[in-house]
Amino acid sequence: MAVKKILTSPFVGITALVALIALITRFSSIKFKPQQRLFSVEELALYNGTDDSRPILLGILGSVFDVTKGKSHYGVGGGYHHFAGRDASRAFVSGNFTGDGLTDSLNGLSSTEVKSIVDWRDFYFRSYTSDVNVHSSLTPVVRFAGKLVGRYYDSQGNPTKYLKGAEAKAKRGAQLLEKQKAEEAKQPGCNSRWSQDEGGEVWCESGVPRLVQRPIEIALTGKMSKRCACFEVDQLDQPGLEVYEGCDYLAKTCRV
Repeated sequence: MAVKKILTSPFVGITALVALIALITRFSSIKFKPQQRLFSVEELALYNGTDDSRPILLGILGSVFDVTKGKSHYGVGGGYHHFAGRDASRAFVSGNFTGDGLTDSLNGLSSTEVKSIVDWRDFYFRSYTSDVNVHSSLTPVVRFAGKLVGRYYDSQGNPTKYLKGAEAKAKRGAQLLEKQKAEEAKQPGCNSRWSQDEGGEVWCESGVPRLVQRPIEIALTGKMSKRCACFEVDQLDQPGLEVYEGCDYLAKTCRV
């Protein structure tokens, strides 16, 4: 009789309800990840768009994505077919889509170039996870398919030192870009325009245009470059300022 009273007690129902809510809350907090397949280089090569019975896959920094719904871009004859069936991470910034250019090696690339590749990978991930149905023509409805065993993931699917190194280098690149942006903001840049008929032109609303070296660019891209900035007349005695060829010393507009 005592057992029967306990079972029919309203407190038992409340306790069970609380337990059920706790169980639901616990499971709802778990982030379920899609099943991740591990590909070998040879396996990934089978998904290069030449076999209509297989999806089209590409790798970037060892992450593999299904881009089949972008077949017009990644399939045979498409403008991005060279990315299909391989990890050609380097080509995302080098523009070399032939021979040794189609490689996952980032050796010799600057920190900002590596950052650009990491940004591309993250863009593909956002295309995979986004609920928005509008995608870039380059990555229409992308799906994450797994990982490529090799340079960036080991046989267990764990990140290698190369992937961690690339991500660390990309972070340094982002910091350098911010530093360069802050430095260049101190000296306003020139206005510019170009047309096929008239060529190029730079001008300043205030001050005069000068070419100036980008010292930080050495760390960013590994080579020197220049930019056009506007300097007031009392600043023109600074070292390193270059007058545009054929332009008057105090002209506000120069042909380039």
